[in-house]
Amino acid sequence: MGSIEVNKEFFINGNKVKIISGAVHYFRIVPEYWRDTLLDLKAMGCNTVETYVPWNLHEPYQGKYDFSGIKDIETFLKLAEELELFVILRASPYICAEWEMGGLPAWLLKYPRIRLRTNDKQYLKCLDQYFSILLPKLSKYQITQNGPIILAQLENEYGSYGEDKEYLLAVYQMMRKYGIEVPLFTADGTWHEALNAGSLLEKKVFPTGNFGSQAKENITVLKKFMESYQITAPLMCMEFWDGWFNRWNQEIIKRDPQEFVNSAQEMLSLGSVNFYMFQGGTNFGWMNGCSARKEHDLPQITSYDYDAILTEYGAKTEKYHLLREVITGKKERLPERRQTKNYGQIIKNRSVSLFSTLDCIAACHQSDWPLTMEELDHYYGYVVYQHTFKSYTDDLRMRIIDGRDRAKIYLDDQEIATQYQEEIGDEINLPTHSNDTHDLKILMENMGRVNYGSKLQAETQQKGIRNGVILDIHFTKKWKHYCLNFEHLDLLNWENGYQSGPGFHEYIFEADEVKETFIDLEGFGKGVVFVNGHHCGRFYEAGPTLSLYIPGPFLKKGINQIIIFETEGCYRDKIELIGQPKYL
Repeated sequence: MGSIEVNKEFFINGNKVKIISGAVHYFRIVPEYWRDTLLDLKAMGCNTVETYVPWNLHEPYQGKYDFSGIKDIETFLKLAEELELFVILRASPYICAEWEMGGLPAWLLKYPRIRLRTNDKQYLKCLDQYFSILLPKLSKYQITQNGPIILAQLENEYGSYGEDKEYLLAVYQMMRKYGIEVPLFTADGTWHEALNAGSLLEKKVFPTGNFGSQAKENITVLKKFMESYQITAPLMCMEFWDGWFNRWNQEIIKRDPQEFVNSAQEMLSLGSVNFYMFQGGTNFGWMNGCSARKEHDLPQITSYDYDAILTEYGAKTEKYHLLREVITGKKERLPERRQTKNYGQIIKNRSVSLFSTLDCIAACHQSDWPLTMEELDHYYGYVVYQHTFKSYTDDLRMRIIDGRDRAKIYLDDQEIATQYQEEIGDEINLPTHSNDTHDLKILMENMGRVNYGSKLQAETQQKGIRNGVILDIHFTKKWKHYCLNFEHLDLLNWENGYQSGPGFHEYIFEADEVKETFIDLEGFGKGVVFVNGHHCGRFYEAGPTLSLYIPGPFLKKGINQIIIFETEGCYRDKIELIGQPKYL
């Protein structure tokens, strides 16, 4: 059996080890590329890989678990073991990570007044059930059972959220109950209040810090905190930020490579380190997170490139080569493991309007009052709310009362207005006709739940129409709900054709070889892209990215299908698959 001891240094199998790790999220990289990434990590001089484990990925619906494909964490752990890399496992209930609701599953929001990340009985009951499935799968890969896992995280940046020690103790007891034997740690910002609130020192859970510069100053704070509580543990930065994440409608954030490497070199001289991120990857599907603001939340983009050591698509950056030289002393530049390809232009094959094929991809759910996405068990993407009414006046006033996140309003299938968070609730004029019957549709989009901060609560993160709709001065009843199901795009009725507004656009092309590429979406408005059924994520003309990454395994030799769902009525008859990402 292997062993790890936490003293003033880490001792692994009896040998003193400085942990040099890189963050690689298996769920942001297609499995076919895991090996390439881990080989590059090892070649840079790292002895460890770190990964989060998102609860909402593995239990998307309560009691329904998924560990297949990109979610196959056991295969990822086996690969790390094969390549002789240690693993830092961050399987805490909350991960942040700029991931949808910080990894917490949206179905938790169905419980009235549930308090997330606290000693709330209902929350802990749900967590215990999840851990009872997850942790026995992972515990057999611990170093104590001759596996690669050397450390496990109790909670993540909890000191920036709460100070409920009973909650931390409950999580600790669950982890031990379900077989986690390796040392546990917490990770917090390096100021005393956060370290103190986020720690569980009574159980010898050791603290680590998260920062990306000024290593001496930050490590000094961490060291003083540990000394004040007589904690004996190595000094470690659990997230040494080498870049940063990006939001829609903001400039791409970049960090100077040499400045980063100088900062990293300082950190390496002080203790163990985990570089966050080694490769950022992609927020496939609906999994981008959102930064919380008082009025206008800021959803993050699909790309999680992060300006990391490897790019979103696995190319080596200048940071990689400089840091490799610092860690290993080797100056030669390693070649790329994969190549991107420009496939050229593709002509649109056919289109269909959303409203003319709505019944094909969305079952109708009727109720007196509008229901939230959570009440509909439809946690991500879009819902069309439909209401038929008779107007007794020309130009009727309407308001959506409490909706999230983005609403597009249509009267008789003609677009009237678009509202985002800060506008929802403002009065809209509907050009109705007296004594006529009209059709009102509201296309609601969940743009991503917040992943950090005080808004991470049930009452703020429910999506869709959360209260009701007022016509004239009255709440109006009798609603139909259409939850768009993009897993059944094969059921689209293309024969109905495209008129205007939101719709689906299909592009067919033949590939003679399979390589990774990017779809140029300049000229499109807002929506999502599917390649041979794979959900590549969201796009938005607001930028900063105007393209989406398509991993090679999403393609196949021969005929390929791209379907773009676009909500603004902006599209092109020709698209292009290009060899590099495109920005504003």
